[in-house]
Amino acid sequence: MFFNLPNCLTLSRILIIPILAILVMVGRPMTDLIACILFIFAGITDYLDGKLARAWQQLSEMGRMLDPIADKLLVGILLIVMAAYARLPYGGIIPAMVILSREILVSGLREFLATAQVGLPVTKLSKWKTTFQMVALGFLLAGDTSAKMLGMSWFPVSIIGSILLWISAILTIITGWGYIKTGFKFVNK
Repeated sequence: MFFNLPNCLTLSRILIIPILAILVMVGRPMTDLIACILFIFAGITDYLDGKLARAWQQLSEMGRMLDPIADKLLVGILLIVMAAYARLPYGGIIPAMVILSREILVSGLREFLATAQVGLPVTKLSKWKTTFQMVALGFLLAGDTSAKMLGMSWFPVSIIGSILLWISAILTIITGWGYIKTGFKFVNK
């Protein structure tokens, strides 16, 4: 059941990460636009892999493991590369650090709680956080250069991306705190 379509979609998200990173490093208007399009494709695969797995009853342990890893790798590596190449305007490094810190913290907490056979389910607010995060990254990948190339230089792509990244960081703090509170209920036992 490893090579079903949902798992292949998840794997494609992982395989696209180095291509996205290289496109960000090149940093030309066309590569920015291509990076944004590839990232949108990755976002679509993130939506489809779970939906198709449920609809076709192709849920697997491999998919359950790979999906969150793919998401964290995609977001984490892009934030790091974008920070390294000064692609996070308006103090965007701060929300990037918040997002990465929360992901590491919650992953560690989930791993710890798994040893106690306690699950830490994803909340609706966490799904909203992820949505804001992904849309923000799409805008930041496209950047103002893509808007200019498309004849839309009036459209404030970087500002919108930065605002969405800050909103996502605020949601990251709220959801992270919720996970920590839940986790500590089991740590003190």
